[in-house]
Amino acid sequence: MWRGHIEGVRVAQARRSAGIGRAMVERAIAECRARHCALVQLTTDKARSRAHAFYASLGFTASHEGMKLTL
Repeated sequence: MWRGHIEGVRVAQARRSAGIGRAMVERAIAECRARHCALVQLTTDKARSRAHAFYASLGFTASHEGMKLTL
């Protein structure tokens, strides 16, 4: 099973709410579909509740818990 992975989505604060982030993610999803990926996954910081709502509006669901170790 092929998986798409979206990472590092950033839109300058002055440009937010203009549809740029949505267009970028929708394009990435379309590329994953064209490449026959079975799913698309991404990570986002737990503290970014607005980002979570944005990704949910695109159909993503919170399905995993991630961890990291800063060295």
